[in-house]
Amino acid sequence: MSEEYKYMKGTTTVGIACADGVVLATDKRATMGNLIADKEAKKLYPIDEYIAMTIAGSVGDAQSLVRIISAETKIYKMRTGNNMSPLACTTLMSNVLHGNRHFPLMNQLIVGGYDVCNDEPQLYSLDAVGGINEETTFTSTGSGSPTAYGVLEAEYVNKLKTSAALKLAVKAISSAMKRDAYSGNGISLAKIDKNGVKIYTEKEIETIVKKAEKR
Repeated sequence: MSEEYKYMKGTTTVGIACADGVVLATDKRATMGNLIADKEAKKLYPIDEYIAMTIAGSVGDAQSLVRIISAETKIYKMRTGNNMSPLACTTLMSNVLHGNRHFPLMNQLIVGGYDVCNDEPQLYSLDAVGGINEETTFTSTGSGSPTAYGVLEAEYVNKLKTSAALKLAVKAISSAMKRDAYSGNGISLAKIDKNGVKIYTEKEIETIVKKAEKR
C-alpha cells in the first residue's frame, strides 16, 4: 500500500433516506496511519440551506471541493433566485471530480438534501471519479462502513421518519466506532427536511444516543 492511501483509511459516514427528509452522520476521528491526528475532525458540511454532505478520505481534497461547491450554490441562487436542487449540486460535484480523474480527489462523498421545488428528499453517493448513485434507502462509506451496514441492513424499514432515522444513524456510527480502530471520538449529525439543514449540537446528540441505546 502506498503512503498516500495509508493516510486515508479512517472514517465512518452514514446517510439515510426518509419519508420526510434525509439524515447524515459521521464520526469525528481523523487518522494518519496508526496515529490519531485529530479527535474533532469535521466530516459533515452544510452546502446551502437545503443540502449537506459527508466526507471520507483526504481532508484537504474534501475541503477544497466543499469551498468550490458552496460558492457555486451561492452564485446559482444570486442568478436565479432559487436554491440549487440536490441533484444539480451532486451533478456539479460529479463533473468536478470527473474533470480531475487523472489526478483524482481521493474522497467518498454522501450528499443529502431536500428539493424544495419538487417537495422531496434526495440522497446520493459519489466515488472519487464522479460516479453517482441515487440512494433510496441508506448508504455508508469509510473504513467502518461494513459494521455500519450491518446495523442499517438489520433495522432500516421503508418510509422511515427522520425522528427514527436519527436514532438509527447514531446507532450505526456507534457500532462502527466500537469495531473500527480508525473511527471514533464522537458523532456529527444532521437532518435535512423542508425546514432546511439542521446540525445537531453535542448535547442533542447525547440525548439521541441515549434513546437509541434503549431500543
